[in-house]
Amino acid sequence: MSPSDAPLRPRVIESMRLRVVRLPGGETSWRVGVAVVGLLIVAGGVVLLPLPGPGWVVIFLGLGLWATEFAWAARLLRSAKAFVRRWTDWVKARPRWVQLLLGALGLAFTAAVSITVWYLL
Repeated sequence: MSPSDAPLRPRVIESMRLRVVRLPGGETSWRVGVAVVGLLIVAGGVVLLPLPGPGWVVIFLGLGLWATEFAWAARLLRSAKAFVRRWTDWVKARPRWVQLLLGALGLAFTAAVSITVWYLL
């Protein structure tokens, strides 16, 4: 694993992790716990996607939790951040009318999905 693939761990999580890892079977328990909690958060974000609200934010929070323990998640999170940064830069470089059109299309899509979900429930 290269240094750029190393898991991202804030100090608070690292101190909790060190306490758990010292226990017998602690490392496996910690990794399973992070995997399960991250999966629940990502699944909750997927459920929130069609609804107006923070679906993608919740998914990225779950991915961020996974990134504290799993190198593949850290790489995926970095790739997602780079993609969002490139998309934002691309949109900023467009004329104002294109930006407004993209915003209107996003709002129309969100409204269509929300209305569909409302009537299906």
